[in-house]
Parts: sequence; structure tokens; C-alpha cells
Amino acid sequence: MTEICNQNLINPNWEQHGYIQVYTGDGKGKTTASLGLAMRALGRCWKVLIIMFTKGGNDYGELNSFRELSPEISNNLKIVQAGLDRIVYRKNQNEEDAKEIKKGWELAKKVIQNHECQLLILDEINIAIDLGILDEDEVINVLKNKPDEMEIVLTGRNAHPKIIEIAHLVSKIEPVKHYWDKGIAARKGIEY
Repeated sequence: MTEICNQNLINPNWEQHGYIQVYTGDGKGKTTASLGLAMRALGRCWKVLIIMFTKGGNDYGELNSFRELSPEISNNLKIVQAGLDRIVYRKNQNEEDAKEIKKGWELAKKVIQNHECQLLILDEINIAIDLGILDEDEVINVLKNKPDEMEIVLTGRNAHPKIIEIAHLVSKIEPVKHYWDKGIAARKGIEY
């Protein structure tokens, strides 16, 4: 892999375009889709930063997998959890949640301003905006001024209409059928 990453295999036209992608909707798979994209980018030697808003703790299968990547690949990956050891919802949010989320957003702004990665995944940032912890106008202003070559992915339910408007790609994941409706709890290895 080191030999591959030392070669310039990235499509030269890619450097001219980095887009804003949004994965939203009430269906399962938004984070999963963004992490699949991260794996694809890492396989092409891109520098990737994943900031997980509203999520803390270590009991996520994807974090276990990322920890086991080869050194050549993991050197291009950084994951930051900007949340407490739980999922944040409207009814359980508190000041500590807001503090962690805002720290994650400050990091994202710095990374964007300093061109520190090629792919930036802002996992569940739509939730942080929807909860009123982050201001959608500030997020939009930062996104509009991103480096041309940087790809940025925003995930989470309830993407703000202004975010959808400025995005280049929007996927709305809607549930058609889900086993949760029959009382099946989240399963290790599938939902986390």
C-alpha cells in the first residue's frame, strides 16, 4: 500500500472539484454510507477526517474496524468523537452535549480553513443543526468557502433545507420496512 500511496493515482481532474454531499432521511444507513465512502477514499490514499457529532463512546463496530487498518492506511485517517457516551436526542440533550459538539465544529472549521484533508465527514451534523446546537447559517457559510478540492459529507436526519440547497449531492434514505417496527432492538455488528 505504501508504494501505491506514493504514486499519484488520484484522477488529476479530481483536484479541480470537491463536492458537498448530504445523506439524510429517516432510514437506516446514512453513517454507513459515509463510512463506506471513507474506506473508498482511504483506498486511494486520500487524507480523511471523520467527526462524529452527537456520538461518543467506543461501542461502535466501525471504530473497531478502523482501529485495525494497516498503518499505511490508518496514517491517512483521523476520527474525532464530538459527543458524550450516548446518542443525543431533543429530550436528552444538555450543556455538555453542546460543549462537545461545538468543539467538534471548531475543529471542522480549522480543518476546512487549513485544507487539512481531502475528505471530511461530518457525521450527524444535521442532528446538531436540527437541535439548535450549531447554527445552520454559520455551517453554510463555512461550507460555501471550503477549498475547491475538498469533498465534504454531512449526515443525519432532518437536513436543513438551506443545507440541501447548497449541496451538490443529496441522498434521502427513507424506511420502507424495518425490523425495529416489530420490536427488534439494535443489533451489534449491524446497527452499531
